[in-house]
Amino acid sequence: MNKRHALIAAALATICAAGAAAAADEAAKPEQEKCFGVAKAGQNDCAAANGAHGCAGQSKMDKGGADWKMVAKGTCVKAGGKLVAGK
Repeated sequence: MNKRHALIAAALATICAAGAAAAADEAAKPEQEKCFGVAKAGQNDCAAANGAHGCAGQSKMDKGGADWKMVAKGTCVKAGGKLVAGK
């Protein structure tokens, strides 16, 4: 095998290994769900449900009913949150 073929084979092996590692990481993550009313100020995951802001990290108060974070499935209500947006 010449140097060019060896380089191509090494590149393909790297790509395959990276893809397998990413798939393993996804499989290890627990299922997640949106949980409203548990995010601290500035720690929400995305836009507010009521349109108060349009991006992650922009919440102005702790535990705002329209702000949400992703949490492990089944833990939202136990943490004091709701699965639907509050007022």
